[in-house]
Amino acid sequence: MVRHGRGHRGGIFVLTGLQAREVAGPAVILSYVVSGVSALLSVFCYTEFAVEIPVAGGSFAYLRVELGDFMAFIAAGNILLEYVIGGAAVARSWTSYFATLCGHEPDDFRIYAPYLQEGYDHLDPVAIGIIVVVCIFAVTSTKGSSRLNYIASIVHAGVILFIIVVGLIKADTKNYSNFAPFGVRGVFKASAVLFFAYIGFDVVSTMAEETKDPARDIPIDLVGSMVITTTIYCVLAITLCLMQPYYNIDIDAPFSEAFKDVGWGWARYIVAFGALKGMTSVLLVGAVGQARYLTHIARTHMMPPWFAVVNSKTGTPVNATVVMLAATAVIAFFTKLDILSNLLSISTLFIFMLVAVALLVRRYYVSGVTTAGDRNKLVIFLALILASSIATSAYWGLSKKGWIGYCITVPIWILATVGLRVFVPQARQPKMWGVPLVPWLPSASIAINIFLLGSIDKDSFLRFAAWTAFLLLYYFLFGLHASYDTAMMYEGKTLENGEGSKTGAELKGEPDVVSKDGSNDPRSS
Repeated sequence: MVRHGRGHRGGIFVLTGLQAREVAGPAVILSYVVSGVSALLSVFCYTEFAVEIPVAGGSFAYLRVELGDFMAFIAAGNILLEYVIGGAAVARSWTSYFATLCGHEPDDFRIYAPYLQEGYDHLDPVAIGIIVVVCIFAVTSTKGSSRLNYIASIVHAGVILFIIVVGLIKADTKNYSNFAPFGVRGVFKASAVLFFAYIGFDVVSTMAEETKDPARDIPIDLVGSMVITTTIYCVLAITLCLMQPYYNIDIDAPFSEAFKDVGWGWARYIVAFGALKGMTSVLLVGAVGQARYLTHIARTHMMPPWFAVVNSKTGTPVNATVVMLAATAVIAFFTKLDILSNLLSISTLFIFMLVAVALLVRRYYVSGVTTAGDRNKLVIFLALILASSIATSAYWGLSKKGWIGYCITVPIWILATVGLRVFVPQARQPKMWGVPLVPWLPSASIAINIFLLGSIDKDSFLRFAAWTAFLLLYYFLFGLHASYDTAMMYEGKTLENGEGSKTGAELKGEPDVVSKDGSNDPRSS
């Protein structure tokens, strides 16, 4: 069975304190529930793709098959951004827990640079140091990385159990007297950011082709681990908020400092050590996962093929690993955790939404099978689902007390989903494992992911827009032409060699992408 993709195990240590103290209060547990439900809906969508299209590349490969090269490239850029920002956030938090272990404040290990803009003015050399160590492990030995991850997972599980059991001994129900000090908006705002704790399960889908029985193993691993992860996160959040008033929770190292606050200073060192082991494991898994993604994208020539080179001695994609971790180190050095977490949430929610859209396209459209009329109805209903979801999210973000808008946008979403269910026949049924309740489940995934975006601040959207503009510029100047030229080159080789049944990827010895009708897709080259 696959044993990856347990969520971003370091996420619970990274953001819970900040969101509980400044955004949601003890109701942060509800934020984890909302995030968990949304992530679970996305997991179902990912699972069908992982089982039905068991290839490397994860959501990049799935979106490329269903929505084409352009959307796949935009998603790929955001997946890479997600890995980089997630790694940077964990590295910054690693410094905080390391400071706790050493008996210091986090800023004792950071350099204050008053000439830089606020949010980028606390330089973190320790974060760079841990990323360098992770990079060395990731590029030198796959087996060594797996062994370290296995040991860290055991330690991490033990520390979580310690926090829950020992922490609840010091529980005080009076700390829950003001359960939701920031109201419903605080709950949803924290939910959008706490998605950080759930990213990482997409790594499972990148390893689907290595799984012996994907129809059994991947659904059990993905759905089961998401339910278990959500339960653990909620119990940890309850424990933290019962140990001390929410307004006293430490933002940087909440769990270790909570034990100090209740008079058990010795326990803070155990928690800090366990958190460091867990976050180190997260960084290592992320380093391997992002290198796999970048390598797969480079094989399509949407990115320079130099990134796809695998070192003959180590068997690892050294170029991709080093470049991605260098970018992670630069961002971790300058950028504060709250800025990183908001940008990460936008990127992640955007990708989850696209995968749900792709699943609906996969079920309802097959070239040569779907009639023009059904295709047009599919486009109309999808557009209405997206438009009503965006309108609901925008209304939530802009209207602080209004409710009339929901009486318009929500019925439109319901009617659009009903229309898709009633008036458009499904063009494909899954062969091994499929998402239940189609189109309702993927449509709900689209709606909740877009809705949560409405709780994120304007500046984060501006940063996301700048990144998207860069991706568009790169794609139209370089990626589009490189992908087209490569496809033509391999098509020419195929005709020249008389190997009409082979794709360009097969000629290169690369994994293929499966086309919409189940055959090999030449675009995978």
